[in-house]
Amino acid sequence: MKATARRPVVIIGAGPVGVMAALLLARHGVRSLLLERHQDIYPLPRAVVVDDEIRRILQSAGVHEEFAALARPAPGLRLLDAGRRVIAEFPRSMHGHHGFPQTSMFDQPELERLLRDALARRPECELWSGVEVVSVTQSVARDTDGPNDPTGPVRVTLRRDGSDEEEHLWADAVLGCDGAGSLTRDAIGAVWEDLHFEESWRVIDVRTSRPVRTWEGAEQICSPTRPATFMRVSEDRYRWEFRLADDQNLEGPDGWERLRELVAPWVDLPPDASPGNDFEVVRQAQYTFRARLADRWRSGRVFLLGDAAHLTPPFVGQGLCAGLRDAQNLTWKLARVLQRGAREGLLDTYERERKPHARHVIRVAVAVGWAMTGGQDRGAAFRRAVVGTACRIPGVTAAVGRDLSPALTAGPLVRRRPRLTGRMLAGTFCPQPWVRHDGRRVRLDDVLGESFAVLTAVPPTAQMTAVATALGAPTIRVDDLGDDGTLAGWLARGRADAVLLRPDRVVMDTVSAGTSDFTDTVAWAPLLHTARHTADARPA
Repeated sequence: MKATARRPVVIIGAGPVGVMAALLLARHGVRSLLLERHQDIYPLPRAVVVDDEIRRILQSAGVHEEFAALARPAPGLRLLDAGRRVIAEFPRSMHGHHGFPQTSMFDQPELERLLRDALARRPECELWSGVEVVSVTQSVARDTDGPNDPTGPVRVTLRRDGSDEEEHLWADAVLGCDGAGSLTRDAIGAVWEDLHFEESWRVIDVRTSRPVRTWEGAEQICSPTRPATFMRVSEDRYRWEFRLADDQNLEGPDGWERLRELVAPWVDLPPDASPGNDFEVVRQAQYTFRARLADRWRSGRVFLLGDAAHLTPPFVGQGLCAGLRDAQNLTWKLARVLQRGAREGLLDTYERERKPHARHVIRVAVAVGWAMTGGQDRGAAFRRAVVGTACRIPGVTAAVGRDLSPALTAGPLVRRRPRLTGRMLAGTFCPQPWVRHDGRRVRLDDVLGESFAVLTAVPPTAQMTAVATALGAPTIRVDDLGDDGTLAGWLARGRADAVLLRPDRVVMDTVSAGTSDFTDTVAWAPLLHTARHTADARPA
């Protein structure tokens, strides 16, 4: 049995979530080692859609331009009845709040390849492929947050390249990005909470040069007998998802004929046709769509991310998105603890913020799933009728789209203000318009950098400057950015003169209009280990 040197962070699983976590940690100067049991990326398509918030995370990782070259913006989602008549449409903008198209279609192997290429360019990141992780064990150490908190080094036991010899790694933190069958989840004693959705669906990815009758967005067929999802992924790539009965398999001598009948509403295939160059089935897979949430996401310095922490039906395209949000939320906090002595309590905010958000998104996906299928009982038609009626109410479909990324739950890093003070900005994302910087037109985050930032519509006060200095945050006047008025208008609607932005661009604190101070430094400063720098910062 061999032991190797201690690592700052070990990441188990080098899928998109694990690699993104490594890239974001590298951005903060934290070294990481990724352990992946496969020798290369999985070559077949899985996830096919991300939203504008995820495009912004890709920007943080420095790969948004490469992703733009392979992504296809899409106009939204339609719910159709069994006769393919539109029940409801959920439009998506080509320029969302985060500065990117609100829906982008892509091929997951292409995304994984560009993430791996970016990983190879970062000296802070190391990838070991062909590694089987055998166990994860959290040590116990006394910490200032309480007696015997398990915040000591974490031991990871592994085998390389099919060897029977076990090796030990020691890490300051371990991120479990190892999927639905997560060993890391078992290691921390987490169990699934069932959110009551489980259906078996057949996913079919096709490449074809034949004419396809398609809307440029995603279509979801609401039918109790044959619900389906269809979308064009790229120039010649398409995806169908069907809920089929157990006896309706697509294998065997009659499989091609059944497939031809399933896709007939979209593409004409002659009866005597067979799979070939003009209609190539890239992948067929049977999936059980589930809605589940791990009851705990952290034990000491061991964390769960992505499918290890939550599973969602794919009906609103948020499965991969949720995992990448996990990486964005956790990495800057972990970097702050490892590098700048922030309190362990800062890491508690990861689950506190992300878990309610993930639960909400899963519930939206389940609701859309029930709208599609309605179940198979006597109330199915009634439920679909109710959904159709509700979606015709002005503003409902726009609200559903916005609710895919609601404001974070109130906590030490999100100090929600009473509604009497105006619209609450805390816990929401700062918009990202195009701005002018050093004579160039760039996106806002390229100016803000990788740490905290203060955006202000008024001359900075002494307290604003003290807070910015304590956090190493630039103070930026919105009038100096040369945007289209987006930022000034956003602050005015929120009745704020200034905001303090976290590294993930969530508003952490505000200076209410007509006042001079951030209002909640006594709540967040101790967690960030900045209390000694903000003694003069008092709550308003």
